[in-house]
Amino acid sequence: MADVISAIDALIEERSLLKHPFYQKWSEGTLEASSLAGYSQEYYQLARAVPGFVGEIASRAPAGADMAEIEGVMAEEREHVPMWERFAGSLGVSRESLVCGGRPATLEAVGGIAGLMRTFEGGASAMYALEKEIPKISHTKLEGLSEFYGITSDEATEYLRVHTEADIRHAAVWSGIVAASPSPDEMISAAGASLDAQNRLLDSCYEAYC
Repeated sequence: MADVISAIDALIEERSLLKHPFYQKWSEGTLEASSLAGYSQEYYQLARAVPGFVGEIASRAPAGADMAEIEGVMAEEREHVPMWERFAGSLGVSRESLVCGGRPATLEAVGGIAGLMRTFEGGASAMYALEKEIPKISHTKLEGLSEFYGITSDEATEYLRVHTEADIRHAAVWSGIVAASPSPDEMISAAGASLDAQNRLLDSCYEAYC
């Protein structure tokens, strides 16, 4: 049902992460370099959890589901984790700091998204709400890094450059599952909960680093 996707897209626009004060400061170039470094530790907790999210969805797939598409998403998500580690490294953050990092509020937010993976369709809706806006967000981040922070190297920007394209494909996988669901209200609820958790993660960054 296309209507459920339209409803979720409206939620994504309403609760857009680009409206969050942390990302607004990024776009304005008013974040300190130390704030970007701190952010890299917090967001890593989500980036490294995403392959597991997709694995949970795959484990709950019904007979007839297109497992090749889902497994393809999972393989790509695994490849993205070291890309984020290289981005953080460009900010002076070691892998050890990433692995040991994560504020309680950040971990709670990531756990909130993890909890939405309990069903195949609900997990797909939560992931759609996570990945749909990422291409636009990634473009915005890249512009800010280049204009205000002089971060342009291929190694530092690979994660963001990849996400200007990869998550268009990923979101299409999730939207196909969501649109076919017989429970549109549950899909909208899962998407809303995912968006709330994503905003809480940025709240954690803002509280700690701004």
